[in-house]
Amino acid sequence: MTDLFNLRKLRCISTCALIANLFAMSVGAETILLKNGIIHTVTGRTLEHGSVLMDGTNISGVFEGKFELNKPVDRQVELNGAHVYPGLIAMNSGLGLGEIEAIRATQDMNEVGSYTPDVKSWIAVNPDSELIPVARANGIAYAEPVPQGGVVSGLSAVIRLDGWTIEEMLVKKPVALHLNWPDVTLDTTPKEKFKDATKFKSLEDQAKERHKKINELVEFFQEARAYEAIRSNPSNTYKMLLNPAWEAMLPVVRGEIPIVIYANDERQITSALDWAGTNHFKIIIAGGMNVWRMADKIASSNVPVLFEFTMLQPRREQDSYDAQFKAAETLHKAGVKLAIGVGMSGFSASQARNLPYTAAQCIAFGLPDDEALKAITIRPAEMLGVEKRLGSIEVGKEATLVVFDGDIFNIRSNVKQMWIAGKAVTLDSRHTRLYERYKNRPKRN
Repeated sequence: MTDLFNLRKLRCISTCALIANLFAMSVGAETILLKNGIIHTVTGRTLEHGSVLMDGTNISGVFEGKFELNKPVDRQVELNGAHVYPGLIAMNSGLGLGEIEAIRATQDMNEVGSYTPDVKSWIAVNPDSELIPVARANGIAYAEPVPQGGVVSGLSAVIRLDGWTIEEMLVKKPVALHLNWPDVTLDTTPKEKFKDATKFKSLEDQAKERHKKINELVEFFQEARAYEAIRSNPSNTYKMLLNPAWEAMLPVVRGEIPIVIYANDERQITSALDWAGTNHFKIIIAGGMNVWRMADKIASSNVPVLFEFTMLQPRREQDSYDAQFKAAETLHKAGVKLAIGVGMSGFSASQARNLPYTAAQCIAFGLPDDEALKAITIRPAEMLGVEKRLGSIEVGKEATLVVFDGDIFNIRSNVKQMWIAGKAVTLDSRHTRLYERYKNRPKRN
């Protein structure tokens, strides 16, 4: 009898909690009108005298000039000519996975093992990371935390930079598999010049090792396809043991999500393109230090590029000083679908905030303004399969808007207001707290 009473009590509490949550959601769903601003829609015209209507979590209206609403709004925000952009998307980010570069315990980006496709990077994200508000305060609203290490590193997801838990932050999972293409360069240093002669390998041995790594990679994906064929065959009457690694590969071999291939050397990129074309894989070239050298080949392959080496010195003596600065424009002119990132090298999580400045550097060396804006908004959304929800200011998309007091690519412009999925978010961060603290410190006489 006591058990029955407790069960009824538990059901009552659960029902009350559900009703309370639904009520809280309905109360929080405001209708907000942002009016009299410069609306950068990204996929359409820039509206010089525009307004945006946010209805709960989505955009329900985008207007230019005078207009009439057929229903009352909860709140109106006067923009006074401020610039409104969709929330920026940081592809290939360490946000939430790394905190302090010098402290190993705060780094959770790398996995042990060569082939770990079942690693899910979003599970390791720390929603309380101090670096998330810092990035958010500069217009970054979404990120793609990615795993690193080995050959096949794992799966990534798109998260919004607001929420108490990773479940609240998730937008879509998984969105891509991450693959580090084997190095194809050969070290021609003579044995007598090696610091440690025991590590010397002849050119023949290096070539054998390189072929072995590529063959292992090819076999891995062949096995994944064989597993998928067995899983999807309705004539199989026996029960098979599910393998977590192969299960994680199913959306990849079915073409549901792309493979992000990290390749910098021209021979690496060529090898990756040939492999993907032969096997009909959907891929994205990431990193791409020398990708601009073969822009036409990539464009003809219809492969998108996430370029992450804008702020890098030229690696060849014969290159001009601005080779990397002009790389984005070279890719754009060739017709490559381009996204811009800050890279996954050291301090990647803390550098995410510099995404608009990286795009601005590309503009300074030839990339059109509208293409630079697309490269940090709608292009990443398209590559990650969330373009119907994110990346532009359109009716039906998530109401994630950032208000700047000037052009987004002007380093002197500041974010004044921000909404993520219709919810106003704070622009406070560790930086602003420290600024206020030391600004008001007592002065010595």
